[in-house]
Amino acid sequence: MPDPTSPGNPTPDEVKNADAPQTDEQRADGTVEAEVTDAAAGADRTAELEAAVADLRDRLLRSHAEMENLRRRTEREVQDAKRYAVSSFARDLLGVADNLRRALEAAAAAGKSSADASDDVRDPVFAALVEGVELTERELQKTLEKNGVKKLDPRGKPFDPHHHEAVFEAPDPSVPSGTVVQVMQDGYVIGDRILRPAMVGVARGGPKPGAAPETAGVDRRA
Repeated sequence: MPDPTSPGNPTPDEVKNADAPQTDEQRADGTVEAEVTDAAAGADRTAELEAAVADLRDRLLRSHAEMENLRRRTEREVQDAKRYAVSSFARDLLGVADNLRRALEAAAAAGKSSADASDDVRDPVFAALVEGVELTERELQKTLEKNGVKKLDPRGKPFDPHHHEAVFEAPDPSVPSGTVVQVMQDGYVIGDRILRPAMVGVARGGPKPGAAPETAGVDRRA
């Protein structure tokens, strides 16, 4: 027969206490312990959900910023495509504009020689031809400008290596050094990009740009 007092076997008092109904104090203690356990679990769950919400909000904001940057970049690329799509075609037309200008310059020289030889009498057919070439040149320039292509006008302005290409230097002390004094070939821009630099002649030997005017010969005596 097993010994009721041996280790591992409940004592008669323990069996009696187990069978006895719990008191109100014992039930209250158990309820408090359960509520504390549930509250701790709930707090952990709330913190976990708040962290998940914060992570989702951060991802949403990042996605929105990326989509906004993509939209702006796409709009800029579309605008650039529209603005510069005719660059290649416009560059080809510049040769036509050059030839028209050469024709007008040659006609002006021929007309001057003809006028000197015939006492200022011009051939009406020749005059009509020159007028037609001038109208054609003006119409071409209007068409180019309508498509964002503009001709540079560098004469009398400082040399700009971004828009001009120096062909020669000419001694000219009457203007500041680096001033464009002659245009050999017109330059053009499309939008804010250079389509073809202007070929120019640049003055040298004059005062430096921005230098104070000389005051030689001025009597400074009181």
